[in-house]
Amino acid sequence: MPHATAGPEIERLIQLLAKLPGLGPRSARRAALHLINKKDDLLVPLASAMAVAAEKIVVCSICGNVDTADPCMICADPRRDAATIVVVEEVADLWALERADAVNARYHVLGGVLSPLDGIGPDDLGIASLVARVAAGGVNEVILAVNATVEGQTTAHYITDQLTGTGVKVSRLAHGVPVGGELDYLDEGTLAAAIRSRTAFD
Repeated sequence: MPHATAGPEIERLIQLLAKLPGLGPRSARRAALHLINKKDDLLVPLASAMAVAAEKIVVCSICGNVDTADPCMICADPRRDAATIVVVEEVADLWALERADAVNARYHVLGGVLSPLDGIGPDDLGIASLVARVAAGGVNEVILAVNATVEGQTTAHYITDQLTGTGVKVSRLAHGVPVGGELDYLDEGTLAAAIRSRTAFD
């Protein structure tokens, strides 16, 4: 059994860092050492920021976004187009769309996708609350911005079925060749989707 190289507090820091995505035990040790070496400039302010975040972060009761207020800043923003709801799988997807500054709409976070093999059914996702938002009126379009996976598309079809008869337009993101993409480097699924989603050349 190897000898401990640091006190339990430091080992605990390393163990917690190792739980972050993209960080294994070795990377976590390097990150911990960097934090310790920059204690006053980085470790102390980070610990303070995390304590405040842990105390104040809430999940928006309307859309499922994470923020320090409920409703979140996006739902509370009167400049947003309340008639359009962009449906995403996770908060990370919402943040990605916001970074791209691609849409000035409201959002709805599902919290995942339908996956019977993993035991995730409609009741485990924010689908019922989405249907309720649409049923409340004032929504003209629902954009399904889910991933182009089998589970994502299954979820999109299920939501479309649930919204049938509401009179709301349901659309989805185009799937296909990315900007700057070369056909030779794209996978077959992306190429097939690009052909199916082809549009008029003008």
